[in-house]
Amino acid sequence: MVEPTKKTNSGAYGNNQGRPPMRGGRLGGRPGRTGADRPKPEFDHKVIDVRRVARVVAGGRRFSFSVVLIAGNKKGKVGVGLGKAGDTSLAIAKAMNQAIKNMINLPLTKTNSIAHEVEAKFGSSRVTIKPAPKRGMIAGSAARLLLELGGVHDVNAKILSKSKNKLNLAKATILALSKLAH
Repeated sequence: MVEPTKKTNSGAYGNNQGRPPMRGGRLGGRPGRTGADRPKPEFDHKVIDVRRVARVVAGGRRFSFSVVLIAGNKKGKVGVGLGKAGDTSLAIAKAMNQAIKNMINLPLTKTNSIAHEVEAKFGSSRVTIKPAPKRGMIAGSAARLLLELGGVHDVNAKILSKSKNKLNLAKATILALSKLAH
């Protein structure tokens, strides 16, 4: 006896699933849009703090997000930005724009260090930054991220503060580094 042949549901496209074939190498991607086509951004950035803040209105609470971000090119330009929006991605974009707008140029030595000791205070946060030849970077918290994105090496940064507010620490570090330009 001859067995009947099985019918497959090949659909109109012939791929056994009844849907059009994939394009662009990704699921549902558009052709010609790969990650390699996009130019690399000029500045690297790190989000150091995301806070959910609320304001009270008649119907209850309205939540939004506050983002603190550090942007730099690792070659002597660095800035801090604060962005607030209803969505974290919008807040990050606003913080990035503000960080780029508020960037400072760091006068680095030949070894990508700083020329002399600087100290600054912002709010209750106090930061001291000293050159430390051939010791690498010794720093913590927001000061470390800011110095890394600024391209500074061989420094010792000390945070002398009871406050752990990352925005104030970052602004105190920027204030200290801006004193180098003088």
